[in-house]
Amino acid sequence: MMKLDKEAVEKIYQHALREYPEECCGIVTGSSGTQTVYPCKNIQNRLHAEDAERFPRDARTAYVIDRSELDRITAYAEENGHAILAFYHSHPEHEAFFSEEDAAAQTVFGEPEFPDAVHVVVSVMNRKINDLKCYKWDGGTGRFRVVENCA
Repeated sequence: MMKLDKEAVEKIYQHALREYPEECCGIVTGSSGTQTVYPCKNIQNRLHAEDAERFPRDARTAYVIDRSELDRITAYAEENGHAILAFYHSHPEHEAFFSEEDAAAQTVFGEPEFPDAVHVVVSVMNRKINDLKCYKWDGGTGRFRVVENCA
């Protein structure tokens, strides 16, 4: 089981605090002994402004990573022999749970595009890191489950 190293966790925390009170989002890539954190732009506010009916939530309660940014990071990782280890996002003023919206956003046709990746959720309360939890796809149950000791 992949474990985020201390430096990666600290970079994720810094990103979550910078973006507060909005949700941050990003990707962690790596190989044995190396992890790279890619803070991504949360385009939820843009989507909400363009079509509030289709995207009723703004970046305070939702996130979307631009597909071109995801594709660029994925291609770079693959070219360098790295894997997509984790996706992360923050929950400002909420606990570090994997919501139904989070699960729906990560599953296409009933399963995730990156089934081996861990999903990290960081709770930020009153501009302070409150908690971090990790979730992993369980193909047997078709659900995401909590992963202990991921960081």
